[in-house]
Amino acid sequence: MEPYRNLSGQSGIVAYELGPDHIRVQFEDGGVYTYDYRSTGRSHVEHMKRLATAGRGLCSYISQVVGKNFASKDPGR
Repeated sequence: MEPYRNLSGQSGIVAYELGPDHIRVQFEDGGVYTYDYRSTGRSHVEHMKRLATAGRGLCSYISQVVGKNFASKDPGR
C-alpha cells in the first residue's frame, strides 16, 4: 500500500492501494476497506483514486458521499 500524504493533517486514512476497478483504503484503526465499481460505482471509485493520489479530501469524500457502499472490510486491530 502507498502511504496517504494527508496534506490537511486531519485525515483518518493512512494508506491506499489502487487497482484497475477498485481502491483499497486503510484507516487509522487498521481496517482496510475495498471500494469497487460494482459496490461503489465507477465514477466514485475513479474520483477516490484521484483524491488518494492528491493526498487530500479522500476521508471527507468517503464519509460524506460514499458512506457504507464498500465491497469488503478487513478488520483492523
